[in-house]
Amino acid sequence: MKVLVTGAWGQLGSDVMQELERQGLDAAGVDIGEMDITDAAAVDAVLAASGADAVIHCAAYTAVDAAEENEELCRSVNRDGTQNIASACRKLGMKLLYLSTDYVFDGTGERPWEPEDERNPLNVYGRTKYEGELAVQSTLKEFFIVRISWVFGLHGKNFVRTMLNLAEKQDGLKVVDDQFGSPTYTRDLSVLLVRMVQTEEYGVYHAANEGICSWYEFACEIFRQAGKQVRVEPVASEAFPTKAKRPHNSRMSRERLDERGFQRLPEWKDALGRYLEELRAERAL
Repeated sequence: MKVLVTGAWGQLGSDVMQELERQGLDAAGVDIGEMDITDAAAVDAVLAASGADAVIHCAAYTAVDAAEENEELCRSVNRDGTQNIASACRKLGMKLLYLSTDYVFDGTGERPWEPEDERNPLNVYGRTKYEGELAVQSTLKEFFIVRISWVFGLHGKNFVRTMLNLAEKQDGLKVVDDQFGSPTYTRDLSVLLVRMVQTEEYGVYHAANEGICSWYEFACEIFRQAGKQVRVEPVASEAFPTKAKRPHNSRMSRERLDERGFQRLPEWKDALGRYLEELRAERAL
């Protein structure tokens, strides 16, 4: 099986490429330099030439706050680009696995979101990813949509790196404690995605490392495991106003993974420990 990965040099795409190779699959990776997903003709040509059987679509505009001022660009990538990928997959008979986000939900309540719950995004980024989901669902009869949250990995900016960098500059931090979700380690997620795309178990899934925490609890665990002495103060979201409104509840049900025979991701504290070891190996910690 040959799999083409979009956004292949990004935080998630890089690990997906490595996992494809680890599982003995033929991997082809493209990023903006090789294929502009907003160019339908380019997408058709690259996918056709790739000879791939499936696409794992990681490419996205992910600058959540910047999206509020760059809505047209964000939509062209997340909606139109995804439409181009889905249309090409339909023409060529390729499978499509589309990476989406917890931001398609409005974050109300406290129960975990189910895959079929109503989508009501709060910000431009969330709306455009929702529109990307609609593009996939309206174009293809069979597809994978995998919603993820709070992603961290070796190849990009993320909350863990931010906290570690701040710890080098100050001995006290304030972190919001009223937004809840599940951190997601790209190495663990990649194992699931590569296994999933080899099956016929199509549908909408939620995937994140096991367990729930607030950003405050996540920060405290980062410093504990990294051996950093940092004073962390829990504060309400209102203490850190942002251009894009964030959901307070990003808890997502993973029961569909169980139902379809997929193994859930390991517990998030375990994943964080392995990630910190990875950073140490890279001499980044």
